[in-house]
Amino acid sequence: MNFNNKVAISGINTNNLTVLKESEKIALLQEIKATGSKEARDKLINGNLRLVLSVIQKFTNRGVDIEDLFQIGVIGLMKAINNFDLNLGVRFSTYCVPMISGEVRRNLRDGGLVKVSRTLKDLSYKAMQAKEKLLNENHKDPTIDDIAREIDAPREEVVIALESITEPISLYEPVFSESGDTLYVMDQVCDKDDIDSLLNEVALRDALKNLKPREKKILYMRFLQGKTQIEVADEIGISQAQVSRLEKNALENIKQLI
Repeated sequence: MNFNNKVAISGINTNNLTVLKESEKIALLQEIKATGSKEARDKLINGNLRLVLSVIQKFTNRGVDIEDLFQIGVIGLMKAINNFDLNLGVRFSTYCVPMISGEVRRNLRDGGLVKVSRTLKDLSYKAMQAKEKLLNENHKDPTIDDIAREIDAPREEVVIALESITEPISLYEPVFSESGDTLYVMDQVCDKDDIDSLLNEVALRDALKNLKPREKKILYMRFLQGKTQIEVADEIGISQAQVSRLEKNALENIKQLI
């Protein structure tokens, strides 16, 4: 599909989209990390929408509405902005492409492209932006009430909006795998009266708090999202060997702490 002929997607005139230089992107990212500026974030998002359009072109033959693809691609872009490490030494666009395409693939794979109302979609993206803004300002996850106040929307509608774009976790999602013995989410479902299980859960949570952010991210992607080391490496912009080393060190640290 040739997007040059597309006048508007999600209310955006694609012919008027700007493209930022790499130096401008880095400057905006630095401002976002330092101040949590919503203006800088919006400018960075708008300056990368052409990249989103470019990435989603290869998914246009899947029978999915182009506006749905575009909005899911924008979610991938927002995640890239939130997770990009300025110390990685890679171009922001290089980091963005696998994040955007990965977000679209996950939704196509998991059936996440559910038809919801345009009003609900708009509210969900406002809520996501507010969540990221509050997280950057306060350095902790905002509550639903915090998000609702930020966008001046009823709490119940914010819950529904966020649920509409949340990927469900399968009971067969791998949590840990070693020597061919895989542990799945369903194996972790236990009786809350089981004191030993509760104590183990508390010990694990305490151990995880001592890991570095990148180690936590790698373990989350590997054992909760079920990604391969190569997929993790592509998404966060480091080599597969580095992922393997960081993963091994993190698991060793957890074993020692527990």
